[in-house]
Amino acid sequence: MKQLISLGACLLAWISGFASVNTDNASALARRVLGTASDKIVFTDISPAKGAPSPDRFTISSDGEKIVIGGNSANSMAAGLNYYLKNYAGTTVSWYKDDRVFIPETFPAVETPVEVQANVPERFFLNYCTFGYTMPWWKWADWERFIDWMALNGINMPLAITGQEAVWQKVWREMGMTDEEIRSYFTGPAHLPWHRMCNIDGWQGPLPQEWIDKQAELQKRIVDRERQLGMKPVLPAFSGHVPSAIKKYHPAAATHDVGDWNKFDSTYHCTFLYSNDPLFQTIQKRFLEEQTRLYGTDHIYGVDCFNEVAPPSWEPSELRKTGRTVMKSLTDADPKAKWLQMTWLFYYDKNWTPERVKAYLSGIPKGRLILLDYFCDNTPLWKKTDGFHGHDYVWCFLGNFGGTTFLIGNPRETSRRIDEVLTGGGKNHVGFGSTLEGFDVNPYLHEYVFDRAWNRPISDDETFRVLATARTGKNEAAAEAWRLLIDSIYTQRTGVGHATLNNSRPCLTGTGCNYVKNKTSYSNAKLVKVWQLLLEAGDEGRDTYEFDLVNVGRQALGNYFRDLRDDFNQAYLSANIDSMAKRGAEMRELLDDITELLACHPTFSLRRWLEDARSMTDDPAQKDYYERNARTLITYWGGDRLFDYANRAYAELNDQFYAERWRRFIDMVMADAKAGRQFGQKAFNESISEFEHNWTEPSQYKVRYLPDGDGVATSRMLYAKYADRMRKSSAMH
Repeated sequence: MKQLISLGACLLAWISGFASVNTDNASALARRVLGTASDKIVFTDISPAKGAPSPDRFTISSDGEKIVIGGNSANSMAAGLNYYLKNYAGTTVSWYKDDRVFIPETFPAVETPVEVQANVPERFFLNYCTFGYTMPWWKWADWERFIDWMALNGINMPLAITGQEAVWQKVWREMGMTDEEIRSYFTGPAHLPWHRMCNIDGWQGPLPQEWIDKQAELQKRIVDRERQLGMKPVLPAFSGHVPSAIKKYHPAAATHDVGDWNKFDSTYHCTFLYSNDPLFQTIQKRFLEEQTRLYGTDHIYGVDCFNEVAPPSWEPSELRKTGRTVMKSLTDADPKAKWLQMTWLFYYDKNWTPERVKAYLSGIPKGRLILLDYFCDNTPLWKKTDGFHGHDYVWCFLGNFGGTTFLIGNPRETSRRIDEVLTGGGKNHVGFGSTLEGFDVNPYLHEYVFDRAWNRPISDDETFRVLATARTGKNEAAAEAWRLLIDSIYTQRTGVGHATLNNSRPCLTGTGCNYVKNKTSYSNAKLVKVWQLLLEAGDEGRDTYEFDLVNVGRQALGNYFRDLRDDFNQAYLSANIDSMAKRGAEMRELLDDITELLACHPTFSLRRWLEDARSMTDDPAQKDYYERNARTLITYWGGDRLFDYANRAYAELNDQFYAERWRRFIDMVMADAKAGRQFGQKAFNESISEFEHNWTEPSQYKVRYLPDGDGVATSRMLYAKYADRMRKSSAMH
């Protein structure tokens, strides 16, 4: 009897200790985000007394002047805190460390206690590409805020692929390769996601050893903090991608060249090892052993064998064998292993017929595979694949390609699709996620998806009203601005290349590249009205308010630039030199004004992107290497197909890259028109190419950083200057 009492006491002590860890970690997050205001928040653990499994949940109530937030984990507590901050305190927390959090003078009491339960057990975030388009230059301070943001949004299954090159270096060394061969196999830092997905090797390499070592140390801190906040980091595993040098040391290895990806020449092609080769099993085992030694494991591994590249064979039997052998390699190395697979390949490559998809998935036991239905805001594959044939899947909102610079997305349609999967998605629908390629100008759309992962007791209309208050302040102008944004501006489904025309390589009609699509689903006069309402809403010292003023204004001005370019073209077709000169001067002036507005908020500054890249090292030559890599990704990217794919709404980029292209374009068109010649687009493209490539070289072009501006004052000035012109132009176009 005494022994039973002793065991029970130990169990209660263990549960109590675990609860203390949860509340301590939640309290630490609150201090980081709210500072001394966090003293008003009390966390309490509401896990089942016996530790029995139950859905994630949080509660919110008041106790005197304190706000009491309960949760069954640190993650649920953080989600509860975020719910309170948005719905009661009228504030929001950004994913960027430099964005100020608005702290209200008082924290309102919770008159009626709230209890919210998760609709799904898994909440996934990130995309391989995000580690290139957003995160390559992040330090711990950036990650610390971002991990807090993930916890606040209830994310419990983040992709965690930082630091894997250190693991691969160890494995490839064991297989006989030299450090020079290994580091030359890796790409430059910003392009590593596409190396990791078996798309390109070596581009802007070799990867510095200093980078490899520092990223390994950073990953240790990342996964440690994520686990403290109740997350299960998704670590990488071996998918078959090997250095071409492997044939020198293992000549019998069954490999093949995956071929051309986005027109990169053969120097940068990737090599794939067949999964039924015995070496595959060996590499998987060694990689997971070394990775677990460095970073631990939560037994969920991201494996994507054929992302935008073809498998060795399209025969269903071979695809089934591939699925089976890859899964076996995981479970042989880790008996608890689960395979996380993005389904982008099934959407991207039409060779993945229903028969082939079914064959590939049929080789994997149920319960061992979690599929990310990657692009449900466009094409929900769960409806086209018989619910992924019974495998667990996560409904994902992509919403972003390359770091989208457009106000775009469709929250009403997203809501309808979420309702659809919640009611008809089957028991194997286990989660919600966001798979954005880069952080962008529409953060609230991604946050909305994670709001819907919980059975919150408020409607969509109330959610968007709360959003208006949290970002702008509680007044009717703010509420009306956001009603108009949600119902009239955010009505277009996200796709590749949405950006204003000023970001495009210049041309007289359409856009000058595949990755700038500037057509809007709304009249620009409506967006001008939103800008007016936001200006009327007033400045309450919120960083989000200034961001939104700049964000809405630069989109409206960018839309107007398209109108001016079209007028310039009409004047050219009419051989009206005076009208061409007038429109050309207006285009130049507008480009300068867009630059001035962009310089008013750090999110729209090139400074952070380039200075963060240079700060990765103290070595001057390496600083230039990192900056070159950073400049390349957001301009010509690499290969012959991805030019401007990752275009950015950055002040200095607009001023010194995009606007410079347009200035030269206007000059050349004017010169040809005056000489009675037809403008030659091909000749212009050839003439501008040298400038574009030289711009990526720090030694060839030194970026001039612009002083910070006042977003409110500048918005008022530019609104007064352009509002009537934009309304009139919108009616005409």
